[in-house]
Amino acid sequence: MYDLNFREENRISGEEDSSVSELVCKTLFAWEEAVSPHLAAERESGGVVGDSKVIETLGKCLRDGLESEIERGKREILCIVETAGGVASPGPSGSLQCDLPFRLPGILVGDGRLGGISGTISAYESLKLRGYDVVAVVFEDHGLVNEVPLMSYLRNRVPVLVLPPLPQDSSNDLMEWFDESHNVFDSLKNIMLLAYSERIQRLCDMPKRAGELFWWPFTQHKLVPEEAVTVIDSRCGENFSVYQDQKNKFIGQQFDACASWWTQGPDATLQIELARDMGYTAARFGHVMFPENVYEPALECAELLLQGVGKGWASRAYFSDNGSTAIEIALKMAFRKFSFDHDVLVDFLGKDTTEKCVELKVLALKGSYHGDTLGAMEAQAPSPYTGFLQQPWYSGRGLFLDPPTVFMYNSKWILSLPELLYSEIVEHKDIMVRHCSTVVHAAGGMHMVDPLFQRILVKECQNHKIPVIFDEVFTGFWRLGVETTADLLGCVPDIACYGKLLTGGVIPLAATLATNAVFDSFVGDSKLKALLHGHSYSAHALGCAAAAKSIKWFKDPQTNHNIIPERRILREFCIAKVDINHCTPIYVVKNLVHAATLVDDKLWDLDLIQQISSHRTVQRVVALGTLCAIELQAAGCNAGYGSLYAASLLKKLREDGVYMRPLGNVIYLMCGPCSSPEVCSQLLLKLYQRLEEFDKVEEKLKSC
Repeated sequence: MYDLNFREENRISGEEDSSVSELVCKTLFAWEEAVSPHLAAERESGGVVGDSKVIETLGKCLRDGLESEIERGKREILCIVETAGGVASPGPSGSLQCDLPFRLPGILVGDGRLGGISGTISAYESLKLRGYDVVAVVFEDHGLVNEVPLMSYLRNRVPVLVLPPLPQDSSNDLMEWFDESHNVFDSLKNIMLLAYSERIQRLCDMPKRAGELFWWPFTQHKLVPEEAVTVIDSRCGENFSVYQDQKNKFIGQQFDACASWWTQGPDATLQIELARDMGYTAARFGHVMFPENVYEPALECAELLLQGVGKGWASRAYFSDNGSTAIEIALKMAFRKFSFDHDVLVDFLGKDTTEKCVELKVLALKGSYHGDTLGAMEAQAPSPYTGFLQQPWYSGRGLFLDPPTVFMYNSKWILSLPELLYSEIVEHKDIMVRHCSTVVHAAGGMHMVDPLFQRILVKECQNHKIPVIFDEVFTGFWRLGVETTADLLGCVPDIACYGKLLTGGVIPLAATLATNAVFDSFVGDSKLKALLHGHSYSAHALGCAAAAKSIKWFKDPQTNHNIIPERRILREFCIAKVDINHCTPIYVVKNLVHAATLVDDKLWDLDLIQQISSHRTVQRVVALGTLCAIELQAAGCNAGYGSLYAASLLKKLREDGVYMRPLGNVIYLMCGPCSSPEVCSQLLLKLYQRLEEFDKVEEKLKSC
């Protein structure tokens, strides 16, 4: 491999008072043999270059070049990056060049020869599938009028430019050809500049337009000035490309550390795989009605769910749109199952489906959150989400237990007990359905519930024929280091709900799994006994295809290097014994909680986690699977969901390229099942450094 460092400067000057133009060319990577880069790299000693190195080198070249030209007083600079070979030619690592996340607006050099229409369209589709903006297509004229069918196919969305034929004489200096081509090149330059200026203008205008048009969820608009709006140009894997409207406008990378509301898991490769599969599915199926029908994406998704998260207990999969609706369905299933088991239903006599007037309630945990639909909100304890300002109809139809929680503080795992422990839970006078968020309460503040407490509670409920629902919308599919939290708890539910990571986070889909016994409680001769619940887009083909791809991808060690396949866990996870010293009302767990600990080869670095947990600004830490949550020491109005205490800290972290969103004074980092430990360590280091600064600022404010 040669670092040619080829630099050529041509100064073209006209009249004495005219400006000087300069052409600077630089070759970043080159190989001796004139073959595809991947082949040349393989054949030459030390010639292989990784994708990250290519991206890093290109980025540095663009930054350095821009800065040096600005220093020299150059203000209008046009940079063009040319790849080697075709759109889908392998790069030096073997990855297709279109899979490298350059994401710059593209000029597609097409083919005017015989067969060129097909090749040009294929190249165009490959770029569009990967999120590239193609601003123009240009090719050499070979007398076949290829531009006519191309313009028809592109429907005039993209201009097609045709250059005159190149002279065949190798001694020709091309000056006449350049003269003849001048208008085409001039048009191409104008198209490029216009596309750039329009793109920048759109990005600049977005915050103002968004503030005038959007009604953002979970957002107090009065607290969001225009300059605080994040403009996301694109996404690649776990990173946003964020437009930053500063003196020198540029697009920078931010790691999506809130996993876009806990939905994200794909790396850049899976993102493209999902786009490809969903494109195929959209073209083949569009949307088709689900009841009494079957099609491959839905069937494959159901089979994978029952063989995966539902293995050993579930026999039926019920599809819906999102986590909250999955919970609504689960509640209906559980109420019917309880009524069936306890002879609450009256036998069907003809068309008489009258049921006894009974009050059905849920048994759930304080701090849990199961969605925003009215029924799901009734199944959770009072909170800021259920108050009169949000839900005046709320009554809280359940008995809500205050569970023991587990967290790290000052480098030690702590088991915190509630003030009251209930001894006769299942003998409450109301009829119950057991309903819980498994292991971690996410929206409730990222609290980790003692798994042993949950396991005992589940067993007691099942002993009394109380159906158990696991809400795994947040916790399922490797979010906590295992495919299902049933593996952590050592018990299985009667019903479980899944969403978010189910599809890799690219499209909404949810599933409610149930046992055969639950299903049988709806079987009868009358349609009125069936589960009369559904959604227009139930089991939509795109969602099912995305889910099938994601489920297989996350558990395959060939595609997810964090998986330990024989144990069905992420590499940071292991089972361990408990060592508890009693110091009422807090228990110190010397080694770890009942479920898991960090090991040498891990996502979250244990030393850094302990260091953060010992920081004086930190009240508690929960690090499990892909989640690392930190509650900041706060009191009064600085504590709780409505707190703005963490705002200044998160603003600094965004400057560091880490996009986080708080839950009041609780902040968290969330990676994906495929994230590398190196990335996670970088996130922790940036967080710790900013905590140090945050502490100094807070101390200064207190002293004032």
